[in-house]
Amino acid sequence: MSLSNLKPAKGATKNRRRVGRGQGSGYGGTSTRGHKGAKSRSGYKTKFGFEGGQMPLQRRLPKFGFTSPNRVEYRPINLDTISALVAENGLSEVTLDAYVQHGLARKGDLIKVLGRGELEGKVTVHAHAFSASAKEAIEGAGSEAHVIK
Repeated sequence: MSLSNLKPAKGATKNRRRVGRGQGSGYGGTSTRGHKGAKSRSGYKTKFGFEGGQMPLQRRLPKFGFTSPNRVEYRPINLDTISALVAENGLSEVTLDAYVQHGLARKGDLIKVLGRGELEGKVTVHAHAFSASAKEAIEGAGSEAHVIK
């Protein structure tokens, strides 16, 4: 082995086009960018949605509706889900940590309990909001519904 027959490891190099290295390379002159226009210039970037000067789609379509900036979005959890959680894990109190730990909600979610299903046994349920039917069902089963603020 000598310096004259050293080669890089297989896969260590890529066959790239070496543009702008003279006419003899076949990629000199315009360096594969063509003649004139924005795309031939250095520092060229297009804006997102740019359609070559044609009116972009997002500006052609009509805008409608209203999105309230004060909307409060809750993670809905039904009573049958809470009942299954209590039965599987033997909980006497269902807190925010229990929802997060068992994958029913994420940390920081606002939770609203909805009234589908029934609750068995005496359980204290904590949530940010309860539907009327859920609160009625919880209190009807002898359990407690605590609203977190």
